[in-house]
Amino acid sequence: HLPTQITHHKIIGKDNWGESVETLKLVEAARARGVDVTIDQYPYTASSTGIAALFPQWALEGGQKSTVERLAAPETRARIKAVIVENIEHDRGAGDPKNVSIASCGFDNTLAGKNLAEITRSRGVEPTVENAADTAIELQRKGGCSAIYHAIGEDDVVRILRSPYTMIASDGEIPVFGQASPHPRSYGTFARVLGVYVREQKVLTLEEGVRRMSGYPAQRLKIWDRGLLRPGMKADLVVFDPDKIADRSTFEKPHQYSVGVRDVMVNGKFSLRDGVVTAERPGRVLYGPAHWN
Repeated sequence: HLPTQITHHKIIGKDNWGESVETLKLVEAARARGVDVTIDQYPYTASSTGIAALFPQWALEGGQKSTVERLAAPETRARIKAVIVENIEHDRGAGDPKNVSIASCGFDNTLAGKNLAEITRSRGVEPTVENAADTAIELQRKGGCSAIYHAIGEDDVVRILRSPYTMIASDGEIPVFGQASPHPRSYGTFARVLGVYVREQKVLTLEEGVRRMSGYPAQRLKIWDRGLLRPGMKADLVVFDPDKIADRSTFEKPHQYSVGVRDVMVNGKFSLRDGVVTAERPGRVLYGPAHWN
């Protein structure tokens, strides 16, 4: 009897592309039998998380110190490497080390923006999947890195977006402008939906696109005074040009702001006015119904 959220739903790995047909059937079937299940999604064909995502879960148990100890044992390292090879070939690597790029690396800032194939080649060896697995091991042994994985099919992105139970979420960080090489979702998620999937591809109507990123998630989180324009609601407003709104952030050049938004009002005060960021900081933490003091 608990509500369920399939959050940042995606289909990773070429072998799995097309499986959103089945996952969405499962959602429909669950809802038909009374399960309160919905979905959220970011509109990109790449995911982002630590390089450790290539490792088997058991290799990460106990934290970094335990992982390094396992990697120092030849037999255990070989077992770990075999799983990494499998994941590069059939899962997050989508069959090629170049599909795994580094977003940020605390121990070496110069690695940001480079992919596993490039880093492997810089170590003086051919960028085979096996050698790239060794590179991933070395990166994790030195402390780990944040990575971007190009392993999602566009057809699945569109199919999931079409589902009436899908809302929009960025799943992104708030990056420091110009630092590292973050996933473009941190800059462009909502503008991308309105520009690409509403205006250009007409996957959603404008009204539905706006609802998926405002009223729908507010309703889902039971934040009843947000997400709609009507008397008594908090004055949260975004004024944008539907003919011009577009994301500019790319994987190659992520630090680019979206265009087409003129004004942003938060709690009745402008944080963006005529395209210029103001000195106002009217935002506050929003709590759901489970919060208590």
